[in-house]
Amino acid sequence: MTSPQVLPRPAPSAPSAPLPDEPRIGLRATVRHTGALARRNLLQIRQNPTSMTDALLMPIVLTGLFVFVFGGAIGAGGDRAQYTTFLIPGLMVILGMTIAMAVGVGVNDDFRTGVMDRFRTMPIARSSVLLAKVVVETGRMLVAITVLLIFGALLGFDLTGHWPGLLAAVALTAVFGTSLVWGFMLLGLTMRTAQAIQGLSVVVLTPLQFASSIFVPPATMPEWLQTFTRFNPLTHMADAARGLALGEGPVAGPVFWTLVWSAALTALTAPVAIAKFRTKT
Repeated sequence: MTSPQVLPRPAPSAPSAPLPDEPRIGLRATVRHTGALARRNLLQIRQNPTSMTDALLMPIVLTGLFVFVFGGAIGAGGDRAQYTTFLIPGLMVILGMTIAMAVGVGVNDDFRTGVMDRFRTMPIARSSVLLAKVVVETGRMLVAITVLLIFGALLGFDLTGHWPGLLAAVALTAVFGTSLVWGFMLLGLTMRTAQAIQGLSVVVLTPLQFASSIFVPPATMPEWLQTFTRFNPLTHMADAARGLALGEGPVAGPVFWTLVWSAALTALTAPVAIAKFRTKT
């Protein structure tokens, strides 16, 4: 009677190597990939100029709406020029939020159409895809703010009195808006549909916008609402932009808290958005 054959024991498996589609890429290559993708996004805007509609028309629509519809009632003594001066720095914040929300919807659409899947098959830094969007959308944000300031000047907003402060206000708005871009990109990577992103954004952002110093001075609000307004990050940003651009009111405190909010939002959302981009199916 033959003895049963003893099969050789399999050798222990070696540690798994990194996935081939997630190579280790250095900082210099990441910067190069980000530049190439940003150029691609700019070429897409050039081929489809209608994608700049929100950046070019929204400043005009918002300014005209609030100045001519509400300015006579909100401005002191019905003075629309005075209300325009108060309003323009606050609208810079609104434009940053509007551009950022559009980014979240765009990222969600790119995943549904398969564009992002194509990027993830390429030997590029995963973070460069999102970084390129941040760069381009920050540029669109600056275009929108420029249109706002030009149209505001036509309505009486003084652009000549505080150029250094005005430029500082634009730069600070871009920093704050960039932190919102990261947050909305994370939302675009998390939510299932563009409609869900837009619905959630409206529900969250509308109270933040109107319960702030963007459109009216908080002193005109009830005391319980003023308490909320004082801690609202949009109030800090609007007060900082107003103080820098007009040279009136507190500056140091609002600028400090705006930078704190911007750093905190970016630190919380940017790493999670990049990780979500790598694993999203």
